[in-house]
Amino acid sequence: MEKKKVSVPLVCHGHSRPVVDLSYSPVTPDGYFLISASKDSTPMLRNGETGDWIGTFEGHKGAVWSCCLDKPALRAASGSADFTAKIWDALTGDVLHSFDHKHIVRACAFSEDTHLLFTGGFEKILRIFDLNRPDASPREVDKSPGSIRTVAWLHSDQTILSSCSDIGGVRLWDVRSGKIVHTIETSSPVTSTEVSQDGRYITTADGSTVKFWDANHFGLVKSYDMSCTVESASLEPKHGNKFVAAGEDMWIRLFDFHTGQEIACNKGHHGPVHCVRFAPGGESYASGSEDGTIRIWHTGSSTREENDSALANGLGGKDKSVDEVTDKMEHVEIAKDEKTEEKIEATTNA
Repeated sequence: MEKKKVSVPLVCHGHSRPVVDLSYSPVTPDGYFLISASKDSTPMLRNGETGDWIGTFEGHKGAVWSCCLDKPALRAASGSADFTAKIWDALTGDVLHSFDHKHIVRACAFSEDTHLLFTGGFEKILRIFDLNRPDASPREVDKSPGSIRTVAWLHSDQTILSSCSDIGGVRLWDVRSGKIVHTIETSSPVTSTEVSQDGRYITTADGSTVKFWDANHFGLVKSYDMSCTVESASLEPKHGNKFVAAGEDMWIRLFDFHTGQEIACNKGHHGPVHCVRFAPGGESYASGSEDGTIRIWHTGSSTREENDSALANGLGGKDKSVDEVTDKMEHVEIAKDEKTEEKIEATTNA
């Protein structure tokens, strides 16, 4: 019988409350970056490869539910329970603009061309903000049938999608007309949506099921039942041959996309896993949990027996942490090139 693979993760501390969203930037000339949203109200920026802390965005007054980076990783966006969505300078940590809403902002996403920000939340209203004219009123799309949980762009920013916290399905809207053009039906509310890097698939998690949909014709391509309620799923971006899923049972499982066979089963979190995302090159994936930590798992893993031995010998957990971040985060040292050093210094001083 083939041994299932497991991984000893890099453990990223720093958040004091549950981590509820993660987002990677594309690969940039300075590498790639990972941003995290937490109920502690402070999004954090990290080196996407090593997990090293770069800086903390301070300014929200409530839980942050959603976060993302634009394509060049120069700006960050966040949506919060303080009824705002904020745009941040990722180099300095400064707030560039704060967009007021009338209720909790649950989701946000930059357009592919980085000129627009798409938000949704408890108001059941989808808003598109023009970042070239941040003081202008946003464009409002037809009212959502439920409280908005996730949002995303596809079709070169011609289509937007959203899912709801209280009803099933994913709705796709034509940006030009502002009307729903298709509804992907699911039996349970969709807690996670992701458009694949090549634009071919939409990955959804609803109930205990992970589904993959054709992003152009919206037909169901694959559907796999999981052993527990799944909160998040992500498709490997480079080859599209694996996917990762996680949820209530605290385990992060890696599967074969074509067969649904479990390849790896990774344990380490001490609470439900709220979000999983693959790095842009597919070499690793990150998970965020109720326990307040982020863990980065390498796709090329050791066997379960090797991992058990490593844990028994004190590896993983604390000894494999990439940053023991104190309240003041005074002793983080990251050896990077000049641009990343600028990003670290500027954000720390913000």
